[in-house]
Amino acid sequence: MTVTANVNSINLHDLRMDLPPLFIGDLEVPLPLFQGGMSVGVSLAGLSSAVANEGGLGIIGTAGIGLLYPRMGEEYADANAIALKAEIAKARTMTDGLIGTNILMALTDYDSLINASLDAGADVILLGAGKFLMAPPTVDMERIRTSKTKIIVIVSSAKSVEVMFKFWNERYNFVPDAVVVEGPMAGGHIGFTREDAADPNVRLESIIPEVVKIIANYERQYNQRIPVIAAGGVYTGADIARYLALGARGVQMGTRFVATHECDASIEFKQAHLNAKKEDVVVIKSPVGLPGRAISNEYLDDVKNGLKTPKSCAWKCLRTCEWETTPYCIALALLSAQRGNLDKGFAFAGSNAWRSEKLVHVSELIQELKDGFSEAVLPPQE
Repeated sequence: MTVTANVNSINLHDLRMDLPPLFIGDLEVPLPLFQGGMSVGVSLAGLSSAVANEGGLGIIGTAGIGLLYPRMGEEYADANAIALKAEIAKARTMTDGLIGTNILMALTDYDSLINASLDAGADVILLGAGKFLMAPPTVDMERIRTSKTKIIVIVSSAKSVEVMFKFWNERYNFVPDAVVVEGPMAGGHIGFTREDAADPNVRLESIIPEVVKIIANYERQYNQRIPVIAAGGVYTGADIARYLALGARGVQMGTRFVATHECDASIEFKQAHLNAKKEDVVVIKSPVGLPGRAISNEYLDDVKNGLKTPKSCAWKCLRTCEWETTPYCIALALLSAQRGNLDKGFAFAGSNAWRSEKLVHVSELIQELKDGFSEAVLPPQE
């Protein structure tokens, strides 16, 4: 197979009428759509399988997954791995489609979660928190290289893609199977400073073509498809068309799937999205030293005003966390929100969360995206 690199932007109306399939090596995703992996129980088997059933790639968020299952005396890392395998197995009973996992490389047990994903036969693994991807791994890279599971890295700039792919190429003699480029409008922890996230000149539309050009060199070198996936602020079918025209081969959407019946979070969590106004979606300083985008509420107001929660840490889940000096435990705050206790936590969300108006089924949302895409690529009427 000879791979022709996709390095040039194309006219929107030159795209095919229907959403094209996405190929990651020899893996075919019927729709070029990833459902973003939202951790601490927001995207589990329920949401991921619903997306997979519609032809997209369903992603289970892994951070804090062990908190959702009763521990039976295991160490926390073991509990997380057991819970992840159980959730993947559950998803397999609900779909014949594609299921992946999202793993934050800043997690203390990222290696255990990678191995659990491989053991459970995940179709893909997405690795986030780019700067940690450069650290010497404590996982078997040869196992990763020879596995049928596709490895996808999440990045936020062309520079990080260039550095990371050069490193993987020289150190391991292979490169990731695909790249998710997450722009500044994403929800949760973001790979941008607060200033860049607020800068209208820092846009995903500018980053995608730069990354496509860099990746084209590795596609030629390895003679394989290495698709670029656009993420962060993707909301409509027209958005999908725009990013495909810029050279991306697919998109990732997280926040849009929160306002669905199949989302695994509580109705109160979903309602926080439905009730949000544009000005409610803000960038906060996460207690683990990373900027994050969330829906403001009284809990975050209290934190901003100096509220200190009791200092305790059952297990240091994030390598960057200095729990002795943090105002609160983000894992427990996100868990509380997922369970509907928003007085004790908050909801992460992308910048478009305020646009959700009602709960829909995943099948309805996918059809809306398909219709919007087709309308966007229709040639203008004479």
